[in-house]
Amino acid sequence: GIVGVAAAQKTWCIAKPSASNEILAQNLDYACSQVSCTVIQKGGPCYYPDSLVSRAAVAMNLYYASRGRNPWNCYFNSSALVVQSDPSYGSCTYY
Repeated sequence: GIVGVAAAQKTWCIAKPSASNEILAQNLDYACSQVSCTVIQKGGPCYYPDSLVSRAAVAMNLYYASRGRNPWNCYFNSSALVVQSDPSYGSCTYY
């Protein structure tokens, strides 16, 4: 059935463009306290662009993926959203 197909589609968790830097920094710290954030550290494939929103989104998605991609794992005080298009870029793969 169509429902099963839709449910099986891979999703990603990213930061809302409207999220404040303060919230993004909190999200980044929280996500990286739960999962490894080596990909956004210096030398990692997602280190660039050197922006908080980019790094926070990568970290938030790592957390989301590690918890089973449930909608409630992409809440982050309503500063995040689930997307169906892959946000990966260049050398940076969003899992």
